[in-house]
Amino acid sequence: MTAPALECHDLVKAFGGVPVLKGVSLTLAPGSVTALAGENGAGKSTMMKIASGQLRPDAGAVLIEGSPLAAGDPHAAHRQGVAIVPQELAPILDMTVYENLFLGRELRGRTGLLDRRRMAREARQMLEVFGVDIDPQGAVRTLSVGLRQIVEIVKNSSSGAKVLLLDEPSSAISDREVERLYAVVNRLRDQGVAMLYTTHKMEEIRALADRVVVLRDGGLVLDEPLTAVTDDDIVHAMIGRELEDLFPTVNAPGGDVALEVRGLHVQGYAAPIDLTVRRGEIVGLAGLVGAGRTELLEAIFGVRRSVAGSVSVAGHGIPRNQPAASITRGMALVPEDRKGAGAVLTMSVLDNGSLPRLSQFTAGGWLRQGHRAKVVKEAMSSVRLRSRSLSQHVATLSGGNQQKVVLARWLTGHVDVLLLDEPTRGVDVGARSEIYRIISDLADSGMAVLMASSDMPEVLSLSHRALVMRAGEVAGELDRAALQAPSAQDTIFRLAAGLEPTDNTEQTHHTPTTTPTEDVR
Repeated sequence: MTAPALECHDLVKAFGGVPVLKGVSLTLAPGSVTALAGENGAGKSTMMKIASGQLRPDAGAVLIEGSPLAAGDPHAAHRQGVAIVPQELAPILDMTVYENLFLGRELRGRTGLLDRRRMAREARQMLEVFGVDIDPQGAVRTLSVGLRQIVEIVKNSSSGAKVLLLDEPSSAISDREVERLYAVVNRLRDQGVAMLYTTHKMEEIRALADRVVVLRDGGLVLDEPLTAVTDDDIVHAMIGRELEDLFPTVNAPGGDVALEVRGLHVQGYAAPIDLTVRRGEIVGLAGLVGAGRTELLEAIFGVRRSVAGSVSVAGHGIPRNQPAASITRGMALVPEDRKGAGAVLTMSVLDNGSLPRLSQFTAGGWLRQGHRAKVVKEAMSSVRLRSRSLSQHVATLSGGNQQKVVLARWLTGHVDVLLLDEPTRGVDVGARSEIYRIISDLADSGMAVLMASSDMPEVLSLSHRALVMRAGEVAGELDRAALQAPSAQDTIFRLAAGLEPTDNTEQTHHTPTTTPTEDVR
């Protein structure tokens, strides 16, 4: 029998006395993909770091083809054939693709100088093996996130990796790039590489995995061939309970318009946008990557430049390109990139919670610490934030709890309009269900919600209406009945891609509706 590529035996790890891994064991076979699933904070990243030599376990051992891994020595692990592609990529952006591929193992000529032509030539061959057309002499900075990931994968696999650890590789890339990623993973499997692939997405597990391993609260709760488990089995193992209804009941909105956008012309796009969102209404923004959803939300809020048009909240006009005026009038934006543009990870929950409304917590230039702590605590409690205290750094929270902080910090004051950009990206299924309920509760309280999402079930199940965008324009609108139709996904795709509707799909006019819908699910 072929020896396992990687074996983890009874791994134990704690930080500050808090157990993170509690005796976890798993085995990776050559030429296989094992999906590692679990809620944020379950111990997945710690497991990956131990298996790649970045962390030393408190107890237990890791074996590579039967030989002990040098604990706490990533360079030794790499020499033994273990490579990791982390979720937060760290290529050298201003170096070329070939320089990144050969970093630390540069090729030199007889004189000892760098043989750049040979490195560029071999880099092209390495990339062609994986079916990607990337200029090896171009700067990495010019590549999309998905292509940067593939460069990292090629870099590690070309250096003789026997075990490749992929940490949430599809969390920030487009659907087209996901397909390219799948092709690269399948090619590596054919080459005999053992892969451990962490993901929150059930469709990825089904598309790629031979085996699925689930961690919960630092313990191993499921380790089975994929063919032996259902999606419900995996979800139940992840969250420890049945997830009967991922999406909450979506109640009928009110009749009063909370957000009105007229002729808003976002810089860089050809056509102006008109839309309205009523109190208690959730309007989804669907579309392909590059359709302009993020740009529209940012222009409405004022952080992206618009060159014409008007925005009003509850009947009050807001000066364009002035986010401070938007906040004053009761508008809030939760951005797509919570780590780069949302939370300040090095600051505490308390400091993050008071950032949007600092003037509310100051008197004579001094922070009113007691008042600030009281208001922020109430806001964080309203979204059921799980943290040790308000002094805990946001970087140490799970992804789902980080997203709750970014959302809840706006709830320290009055909000009429909530703009959400990919509200559950990189969030596990349990936290996702909680965030959906928070959004539904906020809408029930009378808040108007405009939500951009690439998650089709999210748009179909949570929205009262959906606006489909293409090239910065609204290509069509689906009301609640159309969203519930079997052809809804096909209709949205065709509108987003500029295709003609099929016989069994209907394109509705994109003038916003004004009649409240009935209670829906």
